[in-house]
Amino acid sequence: MTITLERGLPVLYFEDDELVRRASVQSLQLAGFEVAGYASVEAAAGLINREFAGVIVSDIRLPGASGLDLLVQCREQAPDVPVILVTGHGDISMAVQAMRDGAYDFIEKPFASERLIETVRRAVERRKLVWENLALRRELAGQHTAVPRIIGRSAALEQVRRLIANVAPTDAPVLINGDTGAGKELIARSLHELSPRRDKAFIAINCGALPESMFESEMFGYEPGAFTGAAKRRIGKLEHASGGTLFLDEIESMPLALQVKLLRVLQEGVLERLGSNQPVRVNCRVIAAAKGDMSGHVASGAFRQDLLYRLNVVTIALPPLAERREDIVPLFEHFVLDAAVRYQRPAPFVSGPQQLRLMQHDWPGNVRELRNAADRFVLGVAEDALAAATPAGQPLSLKERVEQFERALIAQALEQAGGAVALAADQLHLGKATLYEKLKRYGLSARGEGEPR
Repeated sequence: MTITLERGLPVLYFEDDELVRRASVQSLQLAGFEVAGYASVEAAAGLINREFAGVIVSDIRLPGASGLDLLVQCREQAPDVPVILVTGHGDISMAVQAMRDGAYDFIEKPFASERLIETVRRAVERRKLVWENLALRRELAGQHTAVPRIIGRSAALEQVRRLIANVAPTDAPVLINGDTGAGKELIARSLHELSPRRDKAFIAINCGALPESMFESEMFGYEPGAFTGAAKRRIGKLEHASGGTLFLDEIESMPLALQVKLLRVLQEGVLERLGSNQPVRVNCRVIAAAKGDMSGHVASGAFRQDLLYRLNVVTIALPPLAERREDIVPLFEHFVLDAAVRYQRPAPFVSGPQQLRLMQHDWPGNVRELRNAADRFVLGVAEDALAAATPAGQPLSLKERVEQFERALIAQALEQAGGAVALAADQLHLGKATLYEKLKRYGLSARGEGEPR
């Protein structure tokens, strides 16, 4: 059997009862999973190792090696593989201990096929995140590709990708228009990395962050003695970017006097450092970024029309996240993986209700705000991060209200029981297995049986 990711993550199912095994395998296959069933652990010898990309479901009691033995094997040979244990009523305490030892979840016999399918689906989603996390770690460690990833599937973003692919190999000036935090610098870096200038410098200047008194010296450089404090020659940003790309962010903030000088450099390809009459030839591609309507700045006299014509040979419009909501969840999941790498934390799973709340929010801070929310999510303040993703006055669905109410009741019962699951289950008139499942779903923690208060 060859394990691949082409048709999705594989599922290995271990059950010695042939009728049960066939029925469960068929249910999973009908749900779209790639499944192989085995009567014993020994029958699948050699399949489970660090390269195994799937999920394991196993009955606890098997001939030969047991499901618990299989769990130990996975912890040693494939520690990231989710193991779901199937248990009879008398083995629940054993299964609970197995979860403390690293099992992903357990299912109590008899179980409905829907219960099996849902548990396997959650495990597969978790496994996918781990694989993507590993791939991202390798990419960040090796830095084999410098091209930034533009994440999203909206029609607007597809148009941006097409424009980048079309104009990146050229020297055509590009104006990127979008709100603050929308990802304009990412687009500029993509244009640079996909161009013949990729091996030269990419110099970024925020025109709105530089004081006007420093702007000219930063852009054009200066010679010794050009002004008080100029002790030695300084190469300006334009000269430093020669051969590469100059990215001018918030171009609408550039002072008018400097707009004239920049226009001259773009037209003639030469500059003069402050305090010098010697022309310096420069050859850089200019990519500018602006927020708001540039024609309005031209009409008000704040921006030169001739410079705008020079800068926007090609215009790339980057819509805010609120106008491309289908990009929100893929971006958030990518940022979660990135944050997990940076903070050396596991990447948490983003549930369906959480995805819904993410998409309901308008994200006025755009991609930057979304990245911050992902960082908080990974750092363990998931409720804070995703509560902020629920717009004020946005009504919750009936399902969300029920889940919130149920979570609050369980948390209250746990507090009253001092964290003891058995006592909390009695108070709620729930089976312990059911309560453990709900604790896992809602991210609640409890004091284990036998542990001191």
